Amino acid sequence: MVPRKLPPPIVELGLAMPTMRTADAVIESLICHGIDTLYALPGVHNDHLFDAAHRAQGRFRVIHPRHEQTAAYMALGAALVTGQPQAFAVVPGPGVLNASAALLTAYGMGAPVIALAGQIPSFAIDQGHGHLHEIHDQLGLLRHITKYAARIRAPHEAPALVAEAVRQATTGRTRPVALECAIDTWGMTGAVEFPDIAAPAPPPVDAEAITQAARILGQAERPLIVVGGGALGAGAEVQAVAETLAAPVSSFRRGRGVIPTTHPLAVSFTEGHTLWKNADAVLAIGTRLYWQQSVWGVDDALPIVRLDIDAEEINRFRRPACALIGDAPTVLRALLAELPAHNYTRSRTAELAGIRATFAERLARQEPPVGFLRAIRAALPEDGIYVEEVTQIGFASRLAFPVHAPRTFLSPGYQDTLGWGYGTALGAQAAAPGRKVVLATGDGGFMFQSAELATAMRHRLPVVVVVFDDGAFGNVRRIQEQQYGNRLIACDLTNPDFVKFAESFGMAAFRATTPEALESALRQAFASNAPALVHVPVGPMPSPWDMILLPRVRGFADAWRPALP
Repeated sequence: MVPRKLPPPIVELGLAMPTMRTADAVIESLICHGIDTLYALPGVHNDHLFDAAHRAQGRFRVIHPRHEQTAAYMALGAALVTGQPQAFAVVPGPGVLNASAALLTAYGMGAPVIALAGQIPSFAIDQGHGHLHEIHDQLGLLRHITKYAARIRAPHEAPALVAEAVRQATTGRTRPVALECAIDTWGMTGAVEFPDIAAPAPPPVDAEAITQAARILGQAERPLIVVGGGALGAGAEVQAVAETLAAPVSSFRRGRGVIPTTHPLAVSFTEGHTLWKNADAVLAIGTRLYWQQSVWGVDDALPIVRLDIDAEEINRFRRPACALIGDAPTVLRALLAELPAHNYTRSRTAELAGIRATFAERLARQEPPVGFLRAIRAALPEDGIYVEEVTQIGFASRLAFPVHAPRTFLSPGYQDTLGWGYGTALGAQAAAPGRKVVLATGDGGFMFQSAELATAMRHRLPVVVVVFDDGAFGNVRRIQEQQYGNRLIACDLTNPDFVKFAESFGMAAFRATTPEALESALRQAFASNAPALVHVPVGPMPSPWDMILLPRVRGFADAWRPALP
């Protein structure tokens, strides 16, 4: 993102205080901040905003899906792939509510998504008159699922509020934000001044805390590193620290790919659980450390060093032995400089070999899911983007799918929002047009946004969606079979012929019943550089949950342990 002082048209006019509509001021402000795409559905409340976007054509584009949820998910996918703020727009009331699940998911994932929400006429807000799409306290609702929300009341407020929204979304703990604007305010005209944009300085590094962390980690015999989404921009630094300490690096959903999963020190979530039991120091980077602290257990013999840019996160669950507050790459570079004074040479090769052998035996029982994942990985280029849905294949991929780089494995975080996948994949593709994007979804989750095949075709977004079809909400069905005496309810599904369904949109479609056939279909689909669907009929899948919902292995747990599906 390369900020500019003023948008080009204003520079050309040579006006310091141009007169323009609020809508134009918002679009120009987005462009100033490097945002050139709006994922949006039109509606009367936002007509001026769409007209402003039309005026900015050539510098700004609008991608319109078929549902508000998809507009928000597309912005989420684009933000996850780029790490940069992305914007969507919806009408008030039903539009905002339709987009709310995506905003909640973005909040849980720390994604810098900017919501532009329309509003009823300004004089009638919260008056209960019954205006079209009226909802009481919409701004308050948005504040529950965003880091920051504000209302634009006049044209001159727009540039500063957009700048503040972008600042809030991208500094500290990145999260979604929202700006609301009334139907009459969008068209209001006034003098507008665009503020200078300066890159924020990272928080200062606490040298004393760095020395303390280096001592804890450097003196440990069995250090362990756990990474989350907050480490995605610090891959090189994480790898250097890991190699200095010979410390395994464990990741789950958001942190996968911080270092390549093929690296000798990269371990899965399940292998991390085995290492947790005997670890004598932990470095947690940009992770809530939820599973480890609330389920696996902690004790006084396990000093934890937590690195997070959010000071509120540091002491959640339990006060760490050492707190490092700041930007992960900056803090890790300081830690790297200090470690040699406290570190000694250690080897974990034999230990990790045994742990990996045990994990490989467990994975071998996960067929056919692991075979299908191997097929996807074989067909997907190294820089390709894999999006996983809340489905059996998706759960297995959190443990077994090889990830070569940050921001190439997209998983919905702790919300685990069913149906998030296709819109997210479309947004990822729109933001990364030269790369291959594949979505692994189930028949249940895919049908949440299946009409967006039209969006893929309309905007030439060559996402390849693989629909694993077992005719059920498979995870729900298995729980009912195993824990509720096979009393099945609300879990079986009636599906279309997915191949014919895709073809009805003019999309290439394939059917594959084996991993080999899936790999072949994916290679054909990727080669066409066009949207495609692969239908994979499957039966009941083996449960991966015994490798995810793992038992306590240390002194005490601070929270409940979820039941095993």
